Amino acid sequence: MTPRAWALCTAALLTAALPTGCSGGRDKLLADLESPRPEERALALKKLAEQKNPDDLVLFTGKTHDPVALVRAEAIAALGTSNDPRVVDLLGDLLSDDDDKVQAAAAKALAQIGNDKARSYLMLQYGRRGRGTRQAIVAALTSTNVPGAMAKVVAAEAKTIWERNLQTLQNGTPPERVGAAEELGKSGRPEAVNRLVPLLKDGQVMLAAAAVRGLGNAGDRRAVPAISEVLTESYPQLREAACEALMQLKDAAALPRLLEVANERSPASPLAVAAIVSLPQSPETDKALCDVTLLATAAEAQVAGREMRRRGGCPIEPVLEKLKMQSTQGAALQAITVLGPSAAAALPKVTPLLTSADAALRKAAIDAVIELDDKSVAPQVLKAYEAEVKSLESQRSDWVTALLPEKYGAGFDPSAPVDPNDPAAGQKLKQADLFKRVQLLNEARARDTNRTLLVQKPPRELVDDASEDQLKVLASLVRALGTLQVENARALVEPYAQESSPGLRAAAFVALARLGPEALKAAKVGLVDSDRAVQAATAEAFAAAGEPGQAMLLETLSQLTGDRSRLLEPLRELTLAKPAVPALLQLVKEGDAEAGTAALMLGRIKAPEAVEPLLKALADPTTVARREVLIALGKLGDVKARDAVGRDLYSERPDVRAAAAEALEALGPGTYSDALLALKVDYYRKVREAAMLTLGQKPEPAP
Repeated sequence: MTPRAWALCTAALLTAALPTGCSGGRDKLLADLESPRPEERALALKKLAEQKNPDDLVLFTGKTHDPVALVRAEAIAALGTSNDPRVVDLLGDLLSDDDDKVQAAAAKALAQIGNDKARSYLMLQYGRRGRGTRQAIVAALTSTNVPGAMAKVVAAEAKTIWERNLQTLQNGTPPERVGAAEELGKSGRPEAVNRLVPLLKDGQVMLAAAAVRGLGNAGDRRAVPAISEVLTESYPQLREAACEALMQLKDAAALPRLLEVANERSPASPLAVAAIVSLPQSPETDKALCDVTLLATAAEAQVAGREMRRRGGCPIEPVLEKLKMQSTQGAALQAITVLGPSAAAALPKVTPLLTSADAALRKAAIDAVIELDDKSVAPQVLKAYEAEVKSLESQRSDWVTALLPEKYGAGFDPSAPVDPNDPAAGQKLKQADLFKRVQLLNEARARDTNRTLLVQKPPRELVDDASEDQLKVLASLVRALGTLQVENARALVEPYAQESSPGLRAAAFVALARLGPEALKAAKVGLVDSDRAVQAATAEAFAAAGEPGQAMLLETLSQLTGDRSRLLEPLRELTLAKPAVPALLQLVKEGDAEAGTAALMLGRIKAPEAVEPLLKALADPTTVARREVLIALGKLGDVKARDAVGRDLYSERPDVRAAAAEALEALGPGTYSDALLALKVDYYRKVREAAMLTLGQKPEPAP
């Protein structure tokens, strides 16, 4: 056949027409089925299907095992056009194919056959497949005139999950029963509560703890008395699970028991305090938090006190009473520190303690003065600083007055050329080559991404007589110099930024961050300090420094490589200014662990330019922060995101379905009203509630 004739035949194949002169057209299609090019195999299948030859069914069946997904999908489409009920079982199996597009093709093909068996396969596989296939299954069932198709498959999935969890809870292995108890609770069904409450007395502690967590997930306040009783148990796992559950249920009836746990200074105390904070504000909860501020350990007191600072503070009289007694002065100072300016009336009683002989009390007084932030006590702070420096003078004197070398001596540099006469030269060469490759790789990666590597600084002293504990008071005073803006504070503080002690370095960077824009620039090096605690403390100070500090923090964050969570965490709850948008968009684009936090922050800023990048992130099936991106798009309120968000109503992940429904509350349901109606029968309580709110229906209150 001439090239021209071949071209005419190819064009004819594309239109399913075989003109005269194109002899052997069918033979050519059959030959193309074995072509090494998948496009030719797929095209041949398509053309053979259009010929509707019953004898080709075996050919189509064979090609459903082709290694290329494109060919398998075309073979499945050909089977669907055959309308032969004998292929239903094969198509049902192909709903489990590794490729989503092949699964979707199988769903469409089953819809074309449309008998009861085909519909059964579609109903069965909905709960086992991913988002794209689930959407294709609903479309397939709808095309076969199944009324309320999505509601039927969602209800069937919910029934399957419920029955599986019940069966597992009764007959599973201990680890399986633990998982089933929690999953039953997530359903939020009253029957789940009835089944889980008896398990609180189960002899297997892990199962009882799982039942407690399940009751918290259920959101049913009938379980509050039973969960509160669990707080009297001696098992830490049970008590911690009870606190977590009560945190979700938010019922003030649990307050007395929670307060007991909060003040007992046990591992469960932090969770009990968090549970009290989560309760609706009332005089009783305020009083409980004030009690925790005075009686609990530092960590719990800080959480309670910060919350009461936000609510307007606690009565100062009990604090002043404790400040009078030497045995309770530490607790009183701790309370003043966490209450901050709301406890300003205590300042005259705190200032004399700056010179206390007790180092712990002295430090507590300094920390309190810092949080009270009254610059009138700056002279007393400077005097206390000078006295502390003098008292540590002998311990902090340099053993070696000259600067320590920052380069290796001759023969000790691992990067120096290896002497070939050295007996261990071979081993040293291998080690040097390995370290050099790693270093070059890290440098290249940082350079390509415009990132900065953390550099470990050489120590200033080989031996320091003053321990970190002994330097704590000095570190607090250094912070106070900057916070209270003592005269000549920058000159006093800046040398401490070069200290070997992490505590002193952190104090110096925090102090500099309070001393204006120029000092803030000098403190920027603390954001790339090799010590993570120093990095975190500096980041918190920059976040508290307002827009200039936040801008520098984001700039540094976008340049760093590796773990950047310590820099982003202080910004998590803030609403940043518009200049922060480019740096946050970069974090979303990179898709690392920080992407979710960055997306939520973009939603709070309400930056319209973030819509397209967030939609691009949502289009990536590997996006780890899908839930956060959906919530952010909802907060941005741009209706062009509606379709992208609505598709996630079909997600196999319940947290993603709930987030999509929540986002559509702001974007409007549009054409997704039927999908939202279907989710009213979803297995998971949070999905049902989000769907109902978006539809303008109030979820039924917990009993």
